[in-house]
Amino acid sequence: MSTATAQQHKQVVHLRFELPPHPAAELLQDLRHLLEEVTPYVQILEPDHAVLDVTGALRFWNRDAAEIARLLQLRAAAHHGLRTAAATAPNPMVAAMACVLTPPGHLTTVELDAVAAFLRPRPVRELPGVGPTTARLLIQHGVHTVGDLAGLPLVTVQRLLGARTGRTLHDRAHGHDHRPVVTEPVARSTSAEHRFTRDELDPAQHRRALLDLAGQLGTRLRTDAQVAAGLTITIRYADGATTTRTRTLPETTHHTMLLARSAYDLYATLGLQRARVRSITLRGENLSPAEHATRQLTFDHTIDKTLLIEAVQDRARRRYGTDIIKPAVLG
Repeated sequence: MSTATAQQHKQVVHLRFELPPHPAAELLQDLRHLLEEVTPYVQILEPDHAVLDVTGALRFWNRDAAEIARLLQLRAAAHHGLRTAAATAPNPMVAAMACVLTPPGHLTTVELDAVAAFLRPRPVRELPGVGPTTARLLIQHGVHTVGDLAGLPLVTVQRLLGARTGRTLHDRAHGHDHRPVVTEPVARSTSAEHRFTRDELDPAQHRRALLDLAGQLGTRLRTDAQVAAGLTITIRYADGATTTRTRTLPETTHHTMLLARSAYDLYATLGLQRARVRSITLRGENLSPAEHATRQLTFDHTIDKTLLIEAVQDRARRRYGTDIIKPAVLG
C-alpha cells in the first residue's frame, strides 16, 4: 500500500480533557479504560490529552471518526462529568493542532482534502517542531504561515534549517505525519541523585555535581531514545530541608550540554549563599520519544561539534562502562 493510500485510510481522534487541578491517578486510568473500549490504539499524553487511532474501529462501530469522537465526549461527560475538546484528522499532527483550537465540549473535523486549507493560514510557530529560534529565523525570511513554509522548495528550507529539520518541517507543512499512535506507556520522568560525602558549601562542587547529573540523565535518555521537555532540581540541605525548582526547557532534548546549561540556570535562581548541601537531585520531566522531536537552531557551531563528541562518548560507555568518561567542565 502506498503512503498516500495509507494516509487516506487513517483516522485519528485527539482529545483534550478538562480535568480538575489535581486529578487522581484512578481518574486517568479510568479514562484510558473508557477509550480502550472503543479502540486498543490509545496513547495517553499526560496530563490531559489522548490520541486514538480509530481506523480499524470505524467498521466495528459503524460510525465515522467524528461520530466516534462525539461518542467519547458523551461517555467522558456521563461517566466522569468531564467536558472534552475533540478533533479528528488523517494523522496525529493535524488532529493535535486542530484540538488546540477547539473549545471544550466542541468538535473539529479536518478531512483529508481539507488538510492544506486548514494548515495554510496557521502561524508558522504553531507547526510542531518550530520553536522560538526557528520561528524567528523563518519570519526574518518572510515565512509567516505554514502555507508560506509549504510553498518554499525543500532545498531552500534545508539551507535555512539544516537537512534533517528542514525535511521534517517541510513535510509537516504539507500535512504529512506518518507517526503511529504509540500504545505503550512512556516513562514520564527520570532522575539522578548526587550525595556529597560531607555537607558541601562550595558552589563549584555543586556545579560539578550538576554537570555529572546532567551527563547521567543525558546518557540514559539517549539510550532509551527519549527526550525531556522539563527539568527539576531538588537541593537537600544539612538540616533535611529541601528546595525545588522546575522549568520548561526551550526545546525537548537529551543532550548533556543543553541539560547542564538549564540545570546551571536553575541552580542560579536559588541564590545559595554559604548553604550546606547534602545532596542534589536532577529530574528530566515530560519525557517523549526522541523520534518525534526536532532540534532547534542555535547558530553556534561549537554545539554541533559537542553533540558529535557526545555520540562517540556514548559508544565508548556502552563498550567500556558508564564510568569510563565523565564530564569535567561545561564549555
